Amino acid sequence: MGQRSSVIVGRDGELRTMRKLLDSARGGRGAAVFLVGEGGIGKSRLAATAADLGFAADMRLLRGRGSAIGPPAPFRSLTEALLSLTRLDSPVDVDALGPYRPVLGRLIPDWGPPVTDHDDGSLVILAEAVLRLIGLAGRRNGCLVTLEDMHDADPETLAVVDYLTDNIGRQPTVLLGTVRADPGPALTLAQSAARRGAAVLMELDRLGKPEVCRLAASCLGVGQQDVSPDATDLLWAGSAGNPFLVEEVLGGMVDGGLLVAQDGRWQLCDTTPATAPPTFVRSVARRVEQLDPRTRELVSAAAVLGPRFPLALMREVTGLSYRDLLSHLHTDRAAQLIVSDDQAPGWYGFQHQLIVEAVLSLLTPADRARLSAQVADAVEAVYPGLPGEWCQACAALRLDAGDIVAAGRLFLESGRRALNQGAADSAVALLDRAWELLAHEDGATRADVLETLLYALAEAGQIDRAFNSVTSLDQAGSGLDRQRRARLRTRLAWAAHVAGRYADGVAQVDAARALLGPDASPADSAPIDVVDAYLAVDQPGPEQLRKAESLARRAATVAQTADLPVVACQAWQLLGALVRPRDPVQASSCLERSRAVAVQYDLPIWEIHALARLGNDDAMHDGSLDRLTEARRQASRIGAVTARYHADSSTALQIILRGDFDAAEALIDDVLTATTRLGLREPARYVRLLRVVLAGHRGQSQEMTHALADFREREGDLIQHAPRIHGLAKATCALLEEDRSRAMAELAMAMRYEAANPTIYAYAGRYGVQLLLRILSGDMDWEAYEEITADPGSRFRWDRQFATFGRAVLAGRSGQHAEAAAAVDEAMSVGAPYAMGKHLGLRLVGEAALADGWGTPVEWLRTAEEYFHSADIPAVAGACRALLRSAGARVAQRRNGAGEIPAVLRADGVTVREYEVLRLLVHRLGNREIADQLHLSPRTVERHISSLLTKTGLPNRKALGELAATVVPS
Repeated sequence: MGQRSSVIVGRDGELRTMRKLLDSARGGRGAAVFLVGEGGIGKSRLAATAADLGFAADMRLLRGRGSAIGPPAPFRSLTEALLSLTRLDSPVDVDALGPYRPVLGRLIPDWGPPVTDHDDGSLVILAEAVLRLIGLAGRRNGCLVTLEDMHDADPETLAVVDYLTDNIGRQPTVLLGTVRADPGPALTLAQSAARRGAAVLMELDRLGKPEVCRLAASCLGVGQQDVSPDATDLLWAGSAGNPFLVEEVLGGMVDGGLLVAQDGRWQLCDTTPATAPPTFVRSVARRVEQLDPRTRELVSAAAVLGPRFPLALMREVTGLSYRDLLSHLHTDRAAQLIVSDDQAPGWYGFQHQLIVEAVLSLLTPADRARLSAQVADAVEAVYPGLPGEWCQACAALRLDAGDIVAAGRLFLESGRRALNQGAADSAVALLDRAWELLAHEDGATRADVLETLLYALAEAGQIDRAFNSVTSLDQAGSGLDRQRRARLRTRLAWAAHVAGRYADGVAQVDAARALLGPDASPADSAPIDVVDAYLAVDQPGPEQLRKAESLARRAATVAQTADLPVVACQAWQLLGALVRPRDPVQASSCLERSRAVAVQYDLPIWEIHALARLGNDDAMHDGSLDRLTEARRQASRIGAVTARYHADSSTALQIILRGDFDAAEALIDDVLTATTRLGLREPARYVRLLRVVLAGHRGQSQEMTHALADFREREGDLIQHAPRIHGLAKATCALLEEDRSRAMAELAMAMRYEAANPTIYAYAGRYGVQLLLRILSGDMDWEAYEEITADPGSRFRWDRQFATFGRAVLAGRSGQHAEAAAAVDEAMSVGAPYAMGKHLGLRLVGEAALADGWGTPVEWLRTAEEYFHSADIPAVAGACRALLRSAGARVAQRRNGAGEIPAVLRADGVTVREYEVLRLLVHRLGNREIADQLHLSPRTVERHISSLLTKTGLPNRKALGELAATVVPS
């Protein structure tokens, strides 16, 4: 009997929940759900029913399974699920994924070569790419992603699933996973997600006796009353309520003549009791015994391989032709055990994993070892080089065959491949196995395994274990030369740098240098030097930057002749940052050299990092964002996610300086959300700092304090950022609160931090705001001014606007009034990109010009007042109005509606009421008609019109009407 039940029994509550989740997903509210239970409990059948419901609702369906053969292969189930998208009639527009499309090249090679940068190859970024893809897939009618047999999945797939469960709530997607209720990482993941409210956990229980009767009746095609109670009792005893075992035991009872139909009712001929496992094994054993010898050998060999197998491989094992092979598989007896795989042409699989386990239990150890060796030989013959998951499968087969050394070497190779694929956790597990199996091999082999394992530990973020294990490398060091061991130490030092563990990084650098000795070749020392330089940059101390520059220059020089392109890119980019504060032109030259090396050696990630840094230099020099935008575009094109967020972070700072605070806030929020979720520590830290700067440039001291507290809580009190915190954020905020003495104190604090701990960061104020404030306070003369502005570090455009305003003050104070006015015009031109900065300069210079009697300070102060009023920075706007009044200038009364007045009229001091009068002049109304509409007296209207003529400089009422027609919205 091969018939299965056409209905799902005992799962009504689960089906109701599933329908609700699918409906919610179509409405844009996604969810993760895990079906958990023992083998045969009905997880796959319930998942298939969910897929039927999704299909009926026109949802996109994606399905993947755990490893079909041998040990779990990295990303297998995810790859299979996402490949479903490539077979749809209406494919997804993957170009909409932007930089995340190439990231998915790790899973679907047709979508681009995998990203090779360490950061951009991280699992979190891959998980974010998968999240965005399934969200895109479900945009129209929702998406159902089913991952079956997650207990057979690799650690990387589980890590991606864990990320998806936490972030799928806003996607139109249901993630459905099936997990066997055996202790392990998959079950732990499902239970943990359920505890934190990120997933629904459906634990499938065994069926009760009434449900067993109903299931049996469905299989037999009769009503429940037509299945005798003693038959139900025997099924219950033989299956323990497991649905799959109910069907299997029922089939065995019918095929064995134990259960027969008499007068339309199914009854027992014998009442021999049964228990679940022995009954099921006996049922499978009976079917296997009824197979002819060739088919029995085929089934046994297939079971040795796993739940699924390709025909080509079984043909090699058995020596049968395809025709004969299919004839054996399609016999009635074999069809009860094995079926064709409708999703993978040329593949067949067992009806259930429990059948595989039952078949294997029938084999003697000698037979299993013999068959494992035969299948391993066949795998190597059919799949030369053991591509993909076949290497791991063959390793497991060799182990089952008793060939320990061959298995160990294959696990080593599998570990290397997993590491190259970015599956570091899988690589660690495979290499641990290789280390264990090759325990008695020679020192060279053992050292080879350990070296690869340590690289995998570093990539997996298991830094502590890597540091603890590195002493084992020295013990096994006879198999590795000193250069290889030094390279490994250098790699661990870089991992420590990325993790922010300075002391550990320095210890590994020292160990690497000790291994090479005092006579190390320059080529061997260069990679150590560049890592040592990066470690030095982030540490306090007056000499750290000099040390870093010396090391980086030495590494860059050697890398040119020693064919070390990555070292060259690292070194030149660091040099660009190091020399920028004192020579921006030389800094750009260093970055151009890095980019040239990257282009020459086809290193696209490094090319984009160089382009982003060059774009940042352009923005600092002349305010242009073109190359930053281009870096972002190229990063998106090739999937360099980290480089893209670095470019976005630099852009955010420039947008703050431009005074486009709303746009800056939106970009900062986007970058911070993404980088925090992705675990990209450096750009996340930077944009948290930018939140402090943004609040300061808005004049929001309370928000700035909160942002600074958040920065320090999350990042610590990082001394290298102190100059910007005090000079760019706090000093600016003080000026916007009209507290000039506090601004000077903050700038002095920034200078003290910079003197004690030089940094690579600009905009601390030395060459800009502080220079202007010192001139205004009488603390700087022409000689000091010329000395500071002659410094190459003073060339950044943001600073130059304030320095030029300072020159204007010095000139006006010296009686050079024409030169002073021209300098203000020049400062406004230099500060053209920086709305807040140039208006702050006008406010400060306007006061000095009033006092010294030069220029057009009333005009400048009106312009500044207008800007700060509209920007809702009342302290500066009020100061401008006070200065205007002291100069005897008429000051517009600020009332509701001022925002509607065109800027050109606000600059002339036109009030809200005057603008209301002007608007009515468009219709050529007389004073009486205007007065009636505005509820004023005609004399008051006449006074407003007279004021408008004075402020606009127009000759008559007709000219006012013509002006109104051009500036008043229709």
